[in-house]
Amino acid sequence: MSVYCSQNHDNPPGSRFCRLCGEVLTPNNGSGGEVLGDRYQILREIGHGGFGRTYLSEDIHRFRELCVLKEFAPQVQGSQALQKAESLFEREAGVLYQLQHPQIPRFRESFRAELHGQKRLFLVQDYIEGLTYQALLSDRRLQGRSFSEAEITQLLIQVLPVLDYIHQRGVIHRDIAPDNLIQRASDGLPVLIDFGGVKQIAATVASEFAPGPAYTATRLGKVGYAPPEQMQQGIVSPSSDLYALAVTVLVLLTGKEPQMLVDLRTLEWTWRREVQLSYSLGAILDRMLAARPGDRFPSAMAVLQGLKGTDPDAVPPLSLAAPPPTVTPTSATLPLTPVPPQPASTEVLVTAPPPERPRPWWGCLPWLGLMVVAGLLGWWGTLYWLGNINTPENPSPTVVSPTPTPDEEPDPASQYSPEEQARKEALRERRQALGVDFNWYVRLVNQTFYERYPDRRDRPLTAKPEDEGLREEWDAIATEWLDWLANNLDAQTRRNLGRYTDADLQRWKAAVNARYLSSRALYDLTDAAFFRLLPDQEGEPFLQQPVGQIWRAIAEEQVAAIESGQALEKIQFDAGAVNGYARDTLQPGEGKAYIANLSKGQLMRVTLEAPESGLLFSIYTPTGTATPLLADSRDRTWSGSLPESGYYEFVVVGTGPDPVDYQLNLIVEDAVPTLEPTPPPAPREKTS
Repeated sequence: MSVYCSQNHDNPPGSRFCRLCGEVLTPNNGSGGEVLGDRYQILREIGHGGFGRTYLSEDIHRFRELCVLKEFAPQVQGSQALQKAESLFEREAGVLYQLQHPQIPRFRESFRAELHGQKRLFLVQDYIEGLTYQALLSDRRLQGRSFSEAEITQLLIQVLPVLDYIHQRGVIHRDIAPDNLIQRASDGLPVLIDFGGVKQIAATVASEFAPGPAYTATRLGKVGYAPPEQMQQGIVSPSSDLYALAVTVLVLLTGKEPQMLVDLRTLEWTWRREVQLSYSLGAILDRMLAARPGDRFPSAMAVLQGLKGTDPDAVPPLSLAAPPPTVTPTSATLPLTPVPPQPASTEVLVTAPPPERPRPWWGCLPWLGLMVVAGLLGWWGTLYWLGNINTPENPSPTVVSPTPTPDEEPDPASQYSPEEQARKEALRERRQALGVDFNWYVRLVNQTFYERYPDRRDRPLTAKPEDEGLREEWDAIATEWLDWLANNLDAQTRRNLGRYTDADLQRWKAAVNARYLSSRALYDLTDAAFFRLLPDQEGEPFLQQPVGQIWRAIAEEQVAAIESGQALEKIQFDAGAVNGYARDTLQPGEGKAYIANLSKGQLMRVTLEAPESGLLFSIYTPTGTATPLLADSRDRTWSGSLPESGYYEFVVVGTGPDPVDYQLNLIVEDAVPTLEPTPPPAPREKTS
């Protein structure tokens, strides 16, 4: 297992010092393999900070599905401090549970468990497969490039509604940075991770119970990303997140860390020396970066409204952002493969002294010089004037039902020909009539477009005349997909495309698990229907592409069929009988699962009476720890001794072009113990 320093630098097992920063390392204490809460088995540590470690784990009660455990270990001593920490932790966890957004990992539960001989608190949250934007940027740096304005505009459009969602519920993220945004592999959407509220609790308790003079505020955040009022006084508001988001996108645009984008003499932003942006986007970022909170946008939605005026030449028509580079994804709500050290994004916790009256900025110069020498940790210190803070630090959360996302498609660019404007308007009207989400639709068409024109991956389409032919091809592909969606999916399913998340998948798995069916069986049924509709996707990594949303839509339909009994049947054995059977007819792409409650050591013989082709057959064990008895097999029989007790699964799917009749036969008998033969009596010796 890797060993991490406080900056999350990855080091080989057994290392005594960090290979990048030289910090003395603390071993992971052999956490791998431990089971916490009788449910979560630790696989490995994927990060740690001042308030605990983060572990990649398996939920052994959910067929070993991956999840993330975040340890809460405040650095305080004494029962009173620990009691207050636990109370605040539970309150914060309750707030996080209420966040139900497709771009936020679902918080499952909190629990107490003993680890390394000490009682700890843990948060369990969904496992997000994908790369952080810090990792994506690192990959692009190796290629000598960074993110484009079109990509950043799209990122803002996708992230701002998430911020609006949490802000309306009284939640401030506090820690937005490239390493706390993950580009989800399944649909390409950014997912906001690692909320700073729990860290703030630990910091607050540590400050309150720390020895020495009384303190009034704790400040938490990443130097360079957090705004002045957050680093100086620990005050946060929605505008704090907007500030950090603006710094994040500038880092992605320039490929440089925040301290390289500021003049340390004047403390003014100098990002325009590094990148040329459209006037409107630049003005938006400048306002988000205002030193005074009152000078920033009042809300995330206000920023989103401002983006509507962005230069059409800078944002390709229909948001045709180039796809991300091909990178082998890692997974977690923290990067599994740590990126090279980024000093400016080091998490810093400093306890601030009691507030003084505002002072002129030049009074901070000696202090600033000292902090520059200490690592440039306080270069925001002179920006002390906080302005108006309109949102309380810890407002009571309000539970509000999510509202549908408004249609975000812009009007066709005015420089298009009348014919092209009419064509695009017709596409928009048809897409809206079908109820298809705009952002997902663009990503889906982009996927096909860039597969056909791979040389355009690094050159997004623009509204310029030289791209007219390619725009026409893009529209033709869009028409093909709209035709396909209209002919193959119902209205409700189409409306959900682009909104399915890993949280939905976890919910579906739990639903079928409750009926003694595993996710393997659900995937078999879903694959059969999906590959019938899109045979060219077989063997492709489609779950990481926008088309993977169609697979998820089909999975949802399969769950409904399982719950209704249409796709699931229990094989019953009459009293005293040893055989059971089931028969049915499968249409192309259809499937059905059967379950039977059997015991370890029983002898089972299974026969599937069906044609040699057109069906695949699988037999899965109850816990999934044993190798499947059959998996996507064309075999029609299996016999042997059962390795486990519980519900065995028998899955039959149709893969041919025609309907197939079949009958499934089971013969199950208890093993007869082998009896040692009785030796014949020894012959008696004759006597005369």
